[in-house]
Amino acid sequence: MAMAPAERSFLSRVRNALPDLHPAERRLGEFLCDFPGELASYSAQELAKLANVSKATVSRFVRRLGYESYEEARRHARAEGQTGSRLFLALPSGDGAEASLAANIEQGKANLDRTFATISQVEIDAVARAMLAARKVWVLGFRASHPFATYLQWQLTQVIENIVAIPSGGETLGEHLVSIRPEDCVIVFGLRRRVARMEPILKVIGRSGAKFLYVTDEGLDPYREADWHFRCQTLAPGPLFNHVAVMAVCHLLATRAIEIAGAEGRGRLRGIEMLNDMLDEL
Repeated sequence: MAMAPAERSFLSRVRNALPDLHPAERRLGEFLCDFPGELASYSAQELAKLANVSKATVSRFVRRLGYESYEEARRHARAEGQTGSRLFLALPSGDGAEASLAANIEQGKANLDRTFATISQVEIDAVARAMLAARKVWVLGFRASHPFATYLQWQLTQVIENIVAIPSGGETLGEHLVSIRPEDCVIVFGLRRRVARMEPILKVIGRSGAKFLYVTDEGLDPYREADWHFRCQTLAPGPLFNHVAVMAVCHLLATRAIEIAGAEGRGRLRGIEMLNDMLDEL
């Protein structure tokens, strides 16, 4: 069943309306598809100037989308920008490559500072110890979160024998979630934009009794059902999320696990290196 207009995202409303719009309205709609954050940032008059249309066109356009006023549309776009598409942070023009490089570097540094102002060494160590003590470690992530899940699993394999990233191709989550036990540890990466089924997945993990780390962007409120919730800053001056802080979290978790594993962990590492040499794999 099709969603009612009030249930659609701002961008969905714009895209659905495009085929039936008059030329000036379509020009405005195409502009907002590329730069939806402009509606959240500017007044109707300022937006009209940016899109090279009249203010009356802007008013007609938002009514066609199902909003009673420009301010209502603006509020919806602003709210969606906090948790939705990175298109909301894209800009229609830039100041050149050098300015972009500097802005991205500075934002990356700021993201690291803000992220680790809320994550302590005690928490990092607690997660590392929980993983080392677990019967089995499960690492889960979809879409943009998937490569972080597989990266963390790959690094932790150095010292943790029973660790798996789920799901793999052709598998269902149920085949894995049914096996999670209270003596396990689960790390879930839930970076925006999160899949629609994330909430029921989290509830299943919470009911399992396993130790549970949830790694997300800053757009979520603290998730009380998790033992730890690491909220990583992902702000960026362009159309892509900045995941520097997420990678730093992965690095610290793997590093501390190796350090805390001590002699036993180093023994496994030596064994891996010996086999790599014998098999001439690297």
